[in-house]
Amino acid sequence: MKYENNWDSLNSRPVPEWFADAKFGIFIHWGLYSVPAYAPKGDYAEWYGYSCNLETPEHPSHPKYREFHKKHYNSRPYYDFVNDFTGSRFDADKWAQLFKKAGAKYINFVSKHHDGYCLYETEYAPGLNSVECAPKRDFLMELKNAMEGTGVRFGVYHSVYEWWHPYYLEDPEKYALEHLHPMLKELVEKYQPNTLFTDGEWAHESSVWHSTEFLQWLYNESSVKDFIVPNDRWGKETRGKLGGNFTTEYGIIDVYLGTERRIEDVELDRPFEECRGIGRSFGINKEEEVEDYLSAKELLETLCDLVSKGGNFLLNIGPDADGTIPVIMEERLLQMGDWLRVNGEAIYSTRVYTKKAQPGVYYTRKGDDVYAIINRFPFGSQVLGEVEYSADLKASLLGCDAVLEVKDNAGKAEIVFPAINPDNLDSNWLYTIKLTK
Repeated sequence: MKYENNWDSLNSRPVPEWFADAKFGIFIHWGLYSVPAYAPKGDYAEWYGYSCNLETPEHPSHPKYREFHKKHYNSRPYYDFVNDFTGSRFDADKWAQLFKKAGAKYINFVSKHHDGYCLYETEYAPGLNSVECAPKRDFLMELKNAMEGTGVRFGVYHSVYEWWHPYYLEDPEKYALEHLHPMLKELVEKYQPNTLFTDGEWAHESSVWHSTEFLQWLYNESSVKDFIVPNDRWGKETRGKLGGNFTTEYGIIDVYLGTERRIEDVELDRPFEECRGIGRSFGINKEEEVEDYLSAKELLETLCDLVSKGGNFLLNIGPDADGTIPVIMEERLLQMGDWLRVNGEAIYSTRVYTKKAQPGVYYTRKGDDVYAIINRFPFGSQVLGEVEYSADLKASLLGCDAVLEVKDNAGKAEIVFPAINPDNLDSNWLYTIKLTK
């Protein structure tokens, strides 16, 4: 099918099935902002350069950035960090194996954030990319190659706008047509990503970015047209409405149209993806402490809640400037991988079972099988309020050979657990009941 240069046609393209099956991805924010690694708690550290350079900031945290910068870097301009951002301990193979062990099925690696610095070789950012600057390395290609054979798909994030690009400051449409589009096409054809997570679109309508023109090329002519998954960040009017998969960020779809819409407020007709950090920042923020990070159980509850609603969880990590992944982030990823190793059949390739919520229980389905994931140790019994009782219904507990009994409780299935020794249960935090007939 050939897609036309309009939203009705482009929106008719189905999101490739692999994305709806994947469920869990890893976001990686890494760049010049990883050098200062600073933001007041609750802010995004990857906005460091912008926040330091605002002349008349309205946000109350902005002076804190400048105070921090003056204390630690005196009057050095932000782009001096190109000499400090070396990635000297970046090990693509180590990253790739960690992502595989975490149970992720895809990654989104930030190729360029709003500051314009690129982590790959490109003719469109002369003097501002990792091949020409201090690292002298193409981090995107190294990681893409390392992901081969892991079962984890390689994808990218790419900022639509750049804070200080002269074309953008002169004329956003000129910037879009003469810089953004050719840069995106170069990126897509050279690195052939499975995902394209755009961002920074909120300042203008999609017509200013000429987004439909680019997507028409992506869907009809590019080498990745059959499998790439772009998102919905193509203009200030598009989130949750137009594009590829729909995105949320810390539960919010957008705040750019005068209203704050959350995922539960809208009816979505396609897969969606929630992105967030383990803490409150995407880029590494060394102001954050242990209590600012979600626990493994909280992350798994987030995953199960999203999957039960038909969504994916894109969990962000922020490596240090030298390319090392903070141990607490590595630990969280490995904990999620341990859980998915046992309970993954209730997550991967599943679909929505019911849109009704039951506190403490997350439902998914795969074919005729239904999964009920509970957020407490399987002790006593559990009534599954969204499962009709049937005498043919059989229940088992993933990661355990205990025999479960299914009882009728006012027409609903009640699962009765025998005494279970935790040492004999190969799971933790959340527990999956599989129901079959």
